[in-house]
Amino acid sequence: MFNDDHKLAQRMAPMLQKVLVVDPSAASARMLGELMRNITQSQIYTATSNGKGMVVAEQVDPQIIFCELSGDNVDGVAFAREIRRSHLNCRQAPIIVATATATAGGILAARDAGVHEFLRKPYTAKDLLRRLEAVTLRPRDWIEAVAYIGPDRRRFNSGDYTGPLKRRSDAKTPDAARILQALKIIKSAILAIDSDPSQALRAMKAQAADLQTAALAVGDAKLAAAASDFHLYLANATELGVMVPAEALQQAGPLLRLLPKDDPAPRAKVG
Repeated sequence: MFNDDHKLAQRMAPMLQKVLVVDPSAASARMLGELMRNITQSQIYTATSNGKGMVVAEQVDPQIIFCELSGDNVDGVAFAREIRRSHLNCRQAPIIVATATATAGGILAARDAGVHEFLRKPYTAKDLLRRLEAVTLRPRDWIEAVAYIGPDRRRFNSGDYTGPLKRRSDAKTPDAARILQALKIIKSAILAIDSDPSQALRAMKAQAADLQTAALAVGDAKLAAAASDFHLYLANATELGVMVPAEALQQAGPLLRLLPKDDPAPRAKVG
């Protein structure tokens, strides 16, 4: 390993101590494990199926997860989606999907399941190092919504795109855009309370907290107070274990009134 790469590995090492590899091929998992140990002296845990992978993830709380896109009893897209929607401690851990048969559809499906990076086989140690650097040293904003849970998709790396960032906001979400995004997620989460109450609540709590941070950044005391009040309401709803859509809509009113006129707040159902 070159000196620069060695220094890079030293910086990443604390975030790569526990690695889970979900792959039906023992040889493939072993090769990846050897590469990881050469880079960071990681502890490698392996699983040959989605089900076993979930069990190991719960037991060892991995800091990073590698998963084959498809194979016998392994579906990387389904696995990523299950991890993201779970209540495991590692649900936000970086997930890198690897495959020898990459297609545009597979890449997009992995991205939309909440995967951080995509690694095309065969890959080199340098390819692996680049992906590890991306997920450890260049973390992306976390999106906690209802339909999507995972890192900001605008900076997803398929391994084929090496040009400049596509948007100015790709480097860092501006506060105004961050606030608008949080308000929209709260709106959609309220509409999903009946169909997906657990994730709807989790999404709203995450956005309320994010709004408080953003409000402080822009010096908006009114927004900070409204976000704090809504967060308190959600905390109480969590303790009670019951959330009524109409009540949630009423409590979120001061926030949702900040939405642009062309994106109005939802209306409560009557009857």
